[in-house]
Amino acid sequence: QTRVDRLEKIKKLEAQGVSPYALNSTKTHTISEFLEAFDSLGEDEVTLNGRVLAFRSQGAITFVDIDDGTGRVQVYFKEDESTPKLGYEFFQEVVDRGDFIEVTGPAYTTKRGQQSIFLKEWTMLTKSILPLPDEWFGIKDDDERYRKRHLDLLLRENARELFVQKAKFWDTIRAFLKERSFLEVETPTLELTTGGAEATPFQTHHNDFDLDVFLRISVGELWQKRLMASGFPRTFEIGRVYRNEGSSSEHLQEFTNMEFYAAYMNFEEGKEFIKELYTTLAKEVFGTTKFSHKEYEFDFESEWKELDYVSTIEEMTGVNVLDASEDDLKNKLKELGVSYEGANRERLTDSLWKHCRKQIHGPAFLVNHPKLIAPLSKEHPDDDRLTKTFQVIIAGSEVGRAHAELNDPTDQRKRFEEQAKLLAAGDTEAMMPDFEYVETMEQGMPPMFGFGFGERFFAILSGVSIREAQLFPLMKPRSKE
Repeated sequence: QTRVDRLEKIKKLEAQGVSPYALNSTKTHTISEFLEAFDSLGEDEVTLNGRVLAFRSQGAITFVDIDDGTGRVQVYFKEDESTPKLGYEFFQEVVDRGDFIEVTGPAYTTKRGQQSIFLKEWTMLTKSILPLPDEWFGIKDDDERYRKRHLDLLLRENARELFVQKAKFWDTIRAFLKERSFLEVETPTLELTTGGAEATPFQTHHNDFDLDVFLRISVGELWQKRLMASGFPRTFEIGRVYRNEGSSSEHLQEFTNMEFYAAYMNFEEGKEFIKELYTTLAKEVFGTTKFSHKEYEFDFESEWKELDYVSTIEEMTGVNVLDASEDDLKNKLKELGVSYEGANRERLTDSLWKHCRKQIHGPAFLVNHPKLIAPLSKEHPDDDRLTKTFQVIIAGSEVGRAHAELNDPTDQRKRFEEQAKLLAAGDTEAMMPDFEYVETMEQGMPPMFGFGFGERFFAILSGVSIREAQLFPLMKPRSKE
């Protein structure tokens, strides 16, 4: 049916006094409730709502499948059982796949044993004007699927199930933390300085204050640490963050992150806490601790290896990132065919590590990061060039980062000053210094453990790209040419 044909059907509905876009429905059951109570309904009539997803006629009998989001059921419509006003023939004339209809009748089991509703009355709830893609073939092109996500989700049950599972993923994290006395908080998404991570921010303008501000790049790291100084012992936040950087199967510009902070939790306690969190997520959300993603396989109940940042890179590349010159790092990256942005020591070191991590299946803790790339982490007691930091590595990717959080204001000020130099030299990913935060630290901040991860973790466990794991990923408008 063309769009013109369907517009004509709207006129037919209106001519019969039927609104093509009903104000109310009178359903008595959802489809899932109907199916659950099917055997006990007897001759009682029920009213169901749903979208027509399949339509087939055999002479005087029509079978229609409707779906209301809770379930799917077959509607059995026999010509001599129709109502006088909106009867069988009129149904055939005006109803199409994609329409939302209301049907009333008793529970009925077909000769083939299929649970159905025997239609006695019906009405239109919403008349669709554009046809749906074929249910069996759907939309195959990824770009088109993301642009018309409502159709993709409608036609692919496993796509809808992914987002039900994603909601459970975040709910499980929330419940895990709350059961362990963490307070859920909300911190600003518009900031004067983007603390807590190293990434290029998005900038906007606050009209009332006539002030340029940034969209946050972390889930309130510096704000949550201020809360630790305020007397809150444990906090967490789950929220959106924004990074003005490139796209890949693991990177988007807008995504959900979680960060928590725990006063007086030490570094080793933090490792065990994270193991328990990840294993709980795996079991409760996915029903397993064993996963495959691309060429990687990993099991959260296996041994979590501990990998030293400097020695791991040296074993894989022959370069000691603490001793090598910037030219040594550049030459090695060129030799390995690794592209990189920015030519300062921090970016070069990070680029070399990212090349190495692709060889790690995990689960593993990467520990002892150089101070240069961990400006908010405590100095390592055995080597002042290193920090008490770890990252969780699975499937060649970073899926969590933790710090023994720096609470020495003198050290923090020095590190912010170093980051300021990088910014001044053109490194847009360097961390913006926040000297008001240093003042908070000067007034006293407890020792604490902090940890965070984003929805990349969920995507990897689900075996999909991070774009696939977002309901409505941002799409570049198509050219009008």
